[in-house]
Amino acid sequence: MNQNEKFDLSLLFLVVPPRLAVKAEEVMRRVKVPEQYHSFAKGTATGEIVNLLGLGGIDKTLVLCLVPRSFGKKLLELLRDELYLGTPGSGVAFTAPVSGASLGLVELCRPLEKNPGVKGEAMSYPYSMVLALVNQGFSEDVMAAARRAGAGGGTVFHSRRVGSSEALQFWGISIQEEREIVLILATAKERLPIMNAIAETCGADSDAHGLVISLPVEDVAGIRKSFDEEK
Repeated sequence: MNQNEKFDLSLLFLVVPPRLAVKAEEVMRRVKVPEQYHSFAKGTATGEIVNLLGLGGIDKTLVLCLVPRSFGKKLLELLRDELYLGTPGSGVAFTAPVSGASLGLVELCRPLEKNPGVKGEAMSYPYSMVLALVNQGFSEDVMAAARRAGAGGGTVFHSRRVGSSEALQFWGISIQEEREIVLILATAKERLPIMNAIAETCGADSDAHGLVISLPVEDVAGIRKSFDEEK
C-alpha cells in the first residue's frame, strides 16, 4: 500500500433493477472501467420515495466501481443518459470520495485519468469505512487481521466481479468472479493499521487477492467512545 502518494479517487454506487445492471456493465466495459462489483439487493423505500426517485420494484442490483474523481463525474453523466436515471423504473447513482486505497487499485484506475500525476490532499474525518474485496472464503482471514489491528467487527456480503480481464492481467492480478466484500467502520487512528494488516495478510499477492480502500465517514450513531476519549 502506498500512502505517500495521494490520488483522487471516488467509489461509484449504482442502484438499479437487474435489467439495467446488465446495460450498465456494457457501458462501463465500453469506457474501460477495469473493475465492477455486482451484488443482489432488495429495495426498502416507501411507495412515495420509489416514485420520487424512479426506483421501480424491490429487486435491485448494487454496482460498485472505483474511478478517478474527475472521471467519476463523467461516468455519472454517461450512466444518467444511457440508463435514463431519474425516470420511472430506472435507479440512482452517486459517488463518494475515497480516503485511501491499496496500490493495486490505484494503478488499475490510472489509465482512466488524463493526468495520472494529479495529487490530492489527504482528507481528515473522525471515522472511515474500510472496504476489503477478497476472493470467496477469505472474509474470516480479513476480519482476523483487522481485529489484530484494532477493529471491533465488520459486515460481509457477497458480490460478482465484472470487469476487464486484460487490465487485471496487465497488473498481474488474478481474481475470482465470486468475491466477498468486508465493511469495517474504523476510527481515524485505526484506519491505516487496519488497511495495512489486511493488505499484508490478504493482499493482491496472496491467495485472497485482496484489494482495500477506505471511504470517509462524517458522522456515526451507535458507536461508544472509549474511556480514554471520554476523559
